[in-house]
Amino acid sequence: MSTSSPVYEREHQHRWIQGDLALFRDSIRRFVEKELAPNEERWWKQQKVDREVWLKAGEIGMLCPSIPEEYGGGGGTFAHDAIIAIEQSRAIASSLGTNVHSGIVSHYILRYGTEEQKKKYLPEMATGRMVAAIAMSEPGAGSDLKSIRTRADKKGDRYVINGAKTFITNGYWCDLIVLVAKTDPDAGSKGVSLIMIETQDLPGFKRGRILDKIGQKGQDTAELFFDNVEVPQSNLLGAEEGKGFYQLMQQLPQERLIIGLGSVAAMTRAVELTIEYTKQRNVFGAPLADMQNTRFKLAECQTLCKVAAVFVDDCMEKILAGGLDTTTAAMAKWWTSQTAFQVIDECLQLHGGYGYMLEYPIARMFANSRVGRIYGGSNEVMKELIARSL
Repeated sequence: MSTSSPVYEREHQHRWIQGDLALFRDSIRRFVEKELAPNEERWWKQQKVDREVWLKAGEIGMLCPSIPEEYGGGGGTFAHDAIIAIEQSRAIASSLGTNVHSGIVSHYILRYGTEEQKKKYLPEMATGRMVAAIAMSEPGAGSDLKSIRTRADKKGDRYVINGAKTFITNGYWCDLIVLVAKTDPDAGSKGVSLIMIETQDLPGFKRGRILDKIGQKGQDTAELFFDNVEVPQSNLLGAEEGKGFYQLMQQLPQERLIIGLGSVAAMTRAVELTIEYTKQRNVFGAPLADMQNTRFKLAECQTLCKVAAVFVDDCMEKILAGGLDTTTAAMAKWWTSQTAFQVIDECLQLHGGYGYMLEYPIARMFANSRVGRIYGGSNEVMKELIARSL
């Protein structure tokens, strides 16, 4: 299925995609169409991508594009990560967890890591030889990061780690984990630290099952367990303990905008597919698109897509200029994910019974979109963050 569309390019051209960025988008689109989209059905069934696709993505510059060239990256900006999120979402090809790997984890390392950590991890991530994950959520702590129970206790020059994590994107394939742990359980948010974990042949580390999700089934979301896992204290991310919560809060606006970008791309694609379907589908002897209810519903959906695109583009321009605040990022995340689900639901309804069949793209989009209101901080938490700023 091609992700290109004359309607999309005319009506939803992002202001910030110009020049070299447009060429980069075209390159990513070709890769997504050739290497990702055709394999999505198979990856859904096996609940994970093929390991070698990470290496292919690295070869064409799809991994760590906004990391400086001196660390093996593409030397670009967040706009390059944004384009990848958009193209994967539009193609309904979300199984390859690049948003976490490149858009999130690599920037934690770039911003807070030591020079040694940057040189050790980032080039490996850029090639796909090392797949990265971030382990925040726990069985008893999701959006409330201050309630995590995973411990990292000092023992000589090492940390001894005990705990469990769940809902971890790239959990099955990950070679590197940014682990959120308590280094001082009595200090609340000031006792949280980020610790780098290399998983290969690591005693005490165990992967649980790949979780059977409603949507995004090809993405290897897994449980992780740490039983007296020992790593050097030099694996601490940052110069001192207790900075983890601050580090997380500083990076979350970018993560939430990635969700917003994907949401806009998904809802826009859903409307395109539905316009095509309703023109071809006959009901009572006439195309479904000729019925007033259909036209009005599509008009409403197209309006919401346009409003969402303008809002997210404004956020993009702010973040590229270094000025996207956490409140606006929270607004973008909750509103676009909620609106995407609403629009895709309306589009599914216009497909009738076929919309409920997973062989139709709209059904997979519906299943994929539901998690947008949960991950990256639930939408209820987003509204609480916004309310605190009033």
